[in-house]
Amino acid sequence: MLMKGLAGDRITRRDALDKVLGRAAFSDDYKLDGLLHMKVRRSEIPHGLIKKIDRARAGQMPGVVAVFTHHDVPGSNVVGPIASRKDQRVLAEHKVRYVGDPIALVVAESVREAECAAACIDVEYEELPSFFDPEDALHADTIIHEEFEGGNCFYERKIKRGDVDQAMAEADVVIERTYHTHIQEHMYLEPDAGVAWIDEDGRYAIAASTQNTHYDHSEVTAVLGAPPEQVRVIQAATGGGFGGKLDLNVQCLLAVALYHLRRPISCTYTREEQLLATPKRHPLRFKYKTGATRDGRLLAVDVDVLGDTGAYVSYGMAVATRAAIYAAGPYRVPNVRVRSRMVYTNHPVMGALRTFGVTQAAFAHESQMDILARELNMDPFELRLKNALEAGSETITGQLLEASVGIKECLCQVRDYGRQNVLEPPPPGRLTGRGIGCFIYGIGNTAGNNPSNADLKLDPQGGLTLYDGVAELGQGSDTIMPQIAATVLNLNVSDIRLVRADTALTKTSGSSSASRQTYISGRAVYEAAGQLRDRILAAVETYFGMAPADLVMEDGLIRNRHDQRVVTDFQEISRKYFEDTGNELAGAGYYDPYVTPLDPETGQGIPYATYAYGCQMVDLQVDAATGEVTVSRIVAAHDCGKAINPKNVEGQIAGGALMGMGYALMEEYVPGRTRKMRDYFIPSVKDIPEMVPIIVEDPEPTGPFGAKGVGEPTLVPTAAAIVNALEHALGERIYQLPASLERVMELLTRCGLRTDLV
Repeated sequence: MLMKGLAGDRITRRDALDKVLGRAAFSDDYKLDGLLHMKVRRSEIPHGLIKKIDRARAGQMPGVVAVFTHHDVPGSNVVGPIASRKDQRVLAEHKVRYVGDPIALVVAESVREAECAAACIDVEYEELPSFFDPEDALHADTIIHEEFEGGNCFYERKIKRGDVDQAMAEADVVIERTYHTHIQEHMYLEPDAGVAWIDEDGRYAIAASTQNTHYDHSEVTAVLGAPPEQVRVIQAATGGGFGGKLDLNVQCLLAVALYHLRRPISCTYTREEQLLATPKRHPLRFKYKTGATRDGRLLAVDVDVLGDTGAYVSYGMAVATRAAIYAAGPYRVPNVRVRSRMVYTNHPVMGALRTFGVTQAAFAHESQMDILARELNMDPFELRLKNALEAGSETITGQLLEASVGIKECLCQVRDYGRQNVLEPPPPGRLTGRGIGCFIYGIGNTAGNNPSNADLKLDPQGGLTLYDGVAELGQGSDTIMPQIAATVLNLNVSDIRLVRADTALTKTSGSSSASRQTYISGRAVYEAAGQLRDRILAAVETYFGMAPADLVMEDGLIRNRHDQRVVTDFQEISRKYFEDTGNELAGAGYYDPYVTPLDPETGQGIPYATYAYGCQMVDLQVDAATGEVTVSRIVAAHDCGKAINPKNVEGQIAGGALMGMGYALMEEYVPGRTRKMRDYFIPSVKDIPEMVPIIVEDPEPTGPFGAKGVGEPTLVPTAAAIVNALEHALGERIYQLPASLERVMELLTRCGLRTDLV
């Protein structure tokens, strides 16, 4: 018997077959009549004044239709995701700030002709001093963004709670270390791409690989200086995002060209261009101090965080804030002092990358916990369980956690698995290690408005359509949202048609980021379905004289609750309602979780309505001759509140842990050196270890059927667990990510463990 696909059912994603068979239409698949192609001329220097842009030679090249500079932007030339600090130009005006800054556009009849012409645009610069270390940029006389006050340090977040100095003085043990994380590239399969045309209603239409169509719409509207109703943004099938497609890529560039030419135009980045010009994960430095009693009770943490946001702010403020909020991890700590700063450099832009800020913080706080456990001669599980948050605890921002705090259950599940599956002795020449890592992760945007909308409509033929603005990136929202609606209406999920992420047809659902969609947009869908259900039952009462309390819905039928007699069905009731009123039966849902701003001096407040929690355990082996690290098993317990689709949750756990493994061991973007995919190492199918996903369900009262988010946080603790396992294997710790072959070999040499030297 086939499952209906209600909440809790393990069903296959509804977009899976189209993607497997190649039917999904990605941006580069749009083939429009008269399609032109666009390429971007970018800066070759990291910092300098633009003295002259000469486009004459490019304009005379074969096939060239037009060449555009900032003079051709019809509206605002300033964009950026932070309304209070829009610092990025659509096309550079007077200054470039990193290698890759866009300067001019070439539109031609073919891709090759556009590429050749873009290379012929002559740009004359006056070079300025460049800074690639945030410490240097902090004290530099040269200001990267002279239009703003405050110098190169543009943001600081503080969290203060209790008396840290007194607590440290009273602590029996104090652990003080410094940690460094690195730049990570998203390396999604589909490079950034989009296509633009004038649609049948005369609108500027853009289909793009994006994570937030409504944000794109607002920026394109401003750049064009056009009324909102004249702009339409559609999410094309998107081959991965991981946060990298939250920032604008081709949308505004296409809009400028479309404004002038009014012909279909396509732009697809090469992999080299994508590596050069799209955002990366922020590298952060943590100076960390932890104080505890002899029996393992945490007394205080004192943390200084310094981050490099690259040339533009992007999501740098969010990363600085999130790194501060999670500096103590999922633990009760009465005395806290955190200072988190973000600095401009002339590196490429650092933006949102899955868990932005939280994974970096977890590497630091979970390393501290293992060092503390060793110092106290305590089991790492015991230390964490002693200090773990629970219902009734307060976070370091002073938020009272009232429900859905599953961290202890996650710890116990992983501990019990480890007891039943002991670490086996290694073969000759290899060393084995086991390590754990834990996390807390707030669902949604931080300490601000975070709304989502959804609409459900029942047409006169009884067809049901869900309209939502959620961008599907491969995370499964195209399946989860209909599952939620189907559960409320007791329908088969296949009976619900989905229209999503088209600004002409859907309201905003916010960005597909911060693991917010299942919780926030899912709640909006839940509300919309509930309203539609109530309106259907009210119509049945009007036309058939039966009270809603006496009715039940099942598979599009409305039955008498008491004798199961069919009273009517969706098709009949929708037709009657439409004939009577001229309107469709519909439900509208809206949800914006309750949060409060953080106090600017103390960081106290409610940044998130709910949190995800988890614990991962890693088993690995190290080859003592080559330094090769082989992760053999990852056990991952994650509290997602309620698994709407357990199959999807398990896939997220496995995918996130694998991405965390890459971050820990091999992935590192080096500006100026990482130019092609061959320069950047990501896990392959041969690197995948045994994955043991464990779903923990501690229901969130405000979530749809108790659900929270799970997509992003599944990678948060992996790097920390791997580094802790490496210390277990080698006896010494790595403090700078990634734990690359070279760094592992250094430890083997220092510890006298290298068998190739014997």
